[in-house]
Amino acid sequence: MKIGFIGLGNMGAPMAANLVAAGHDVAAFDVTGAELAGARTAPSATDAVSDADAVITMLPDGPIVRSVWADVVPACKTGAVLIDCSTVDVDSARAVAAMAVQSGLLAVDAPVSGGIGGAQAGTLTFMAGGSDAGFAKAAALFDVMGQKAVHCGDSGAGQAAKICNNMILGVTMIGTCEAFALADKLGLDRQKMFDVVSTSSGYSWTMNAYCPAPGIGPKSPADNDYKPGFAAELMLKDLNLSQQAAVAVDAATPMGARATAFYDAFVADGGRGQDFSAVIRALASMGRSDG
Repeated sequence: MKIGFIGLGNMGAPMAANLVAAGHDVAAFDVTGAELAGARTAPSATDAVSDADAVITMLPDGPIVRSVWADVVPACKTGAVLIDCSTVDVDSARAVAAMAVQSGLLAVDAPVSGGIGGAQAGTLTFMAGGSDAGFAKAAALFDVMGQKAVHCGDSGAGQAAKICNNMILGVTMIGTCEAFALADKLGLDRQKMFDVVSTSSGYSWTMNAYCPAPGIGPKSPADNDYKPGFAAELMLKDLNLSQQAAVAVDAATPMGARATAFYDAFVADGGRGQDFSAVIRALASMGRSDG
């Protein structure tokens, strides 16, 4: 398949590399001028998509996605599928999908879960929104870049699923880190706590698969001085999106709101550039009155 790939950042570059490795003809463009081995470097976004059967974008935010799609949609050939793997607001996802459909194109919003490691290993989970025809055409590419793709519904549903998932993730990570901080002050050995909680009702992905305490459980960013697998500022971005969505539909998300405020303070106070699990270090230095 001929693929135009726009956005060769920490996630986009390994995703595109997996498509190249699978034998697809990839034309890649990044505004920074980044290049990808095995792919044709396009001089512009419109050049990257001009003859593509599928276009994939992996970009920082909704306004940029809107801007890029406004440029590339007129340059795409009829029947091409445009797949946005960025994490953006639901309104932006629906707006660009409408723009594409009006031009005779298929559109899928397909944010991912799995982080940089999943992008490199080709084990991402895709949460997709769009028509049945769009999902069907994108499915073969999801199989190359990931291990699972779920068609969540119409345009915007993929972004809705990602926002809900990551709100749970943010809330759960704070709870897991709070538990370790409390255990430390109670004199409970971290390994003993993990042995109990990981096989009891406190079981969670943040405890069992991504433990924020170094030396406990499977390897995680905690064992690499909290160098990010998923940066705290990206968690904050997703939590802000969850609250934006909650306001739009009048949904009560009290724990999501508290998690957003917590990560906002953490990022502002030196957490930027650290993994989102590094909040365990902040909690360790806090007293009851700080909460």
